[in-house]
Amino acid sequence: MLNNLYVKDHVKEALKEDIGFGDITTENLAADDDYLKGALNTRSDGVLCGADVFKTVYETLSKDIKIKFYFQDGDLIKKGNKIADIEGPAKELLMGERVALNYIQRMSGIATETKKYQDAIGNYPAKIVDTRKTTPNFRIFEKYAVKTGGGALHRFNLSDCAMIKDNHIRLAGSITNAVKKLKENLSHAHKIEVECDTIEQVKEALAADVDIIMLDNMDIETMKTACCLINHKAIVEASGNVNLSTVGAIASTGVDIISSSAIVAKAPTLDLALDM
Repeated sequence: MLNNLYVKDHVKEALKEDIGFGDITTENLAADDDYLKGALNTRSDGVLCGADVFKTVYETLSKDIKIKFYFQDGDLIKKGNKIADIEGPAKELLMGERVALNYIQRMSGIATETKKYQDAIGNYPAKIVDTRKTTPNFRIFEKYAVKTGGGALHRFNLSDCAMIKDNHIRLAGSITNAVKKLKENLSHAHKIEVECDTIEQVKEALAADVDIIMLDNMDIETMKTACCLINHKAIVEASGNVNLSTVGAIASTGVDIISSSAIVAKAPTLDLALDM
């Protein structure tokens, strides 16, 4: 679930950015008593996400705007569907249009892309997850969209989980040294993940008793070997070269998690329109 207080604050800042010192077009064309009715329609198939954020944009501008959604987050929508009816004061409806659409189009696009990846995994138990390659200050919305599209979530930020990458290994001198230092200082509530490029690193991470082992940019056969070696002693994550044509084969190796920045960074916005 999205945090309502965070959403309201974020929406206020987005409206400030877009309206600036005033909507000089609308304010010079619309009278105070002008009233509009409209519909939110979809021009493409996808997964709806961001309905409540869309509502929050308009609730922030006017208490007199009425919105009725016919679908909810996570629903499959088809080209031509009416998603919602909206009516209210013309000034506020027009002022909020772009911001409201930006949220719901972006979030629905990510949810739709995530579903494509999870569907491509098929019957394998692996889950597609996001990464920290997100839009600055928009991460909470993007991660919510991944979850809505049927994916799972990786760490939200750097304080969620200790992830030892290649540069950390160089800094500490070895995987063993890095894990030892972390275990001396971390809370029992924090997991430790190690990014491994080779089978030798996988063996070292296993010996260090880490919680998660990431197989980074390994080919399919090497991943199968690594999964057999790990044998459920740690959660196995695959990353690197993940796309719609490869994700099924990666899932077949026995990994638990497949992380990809593409479900967020390369997701196109869903084509939604607000027709007045």
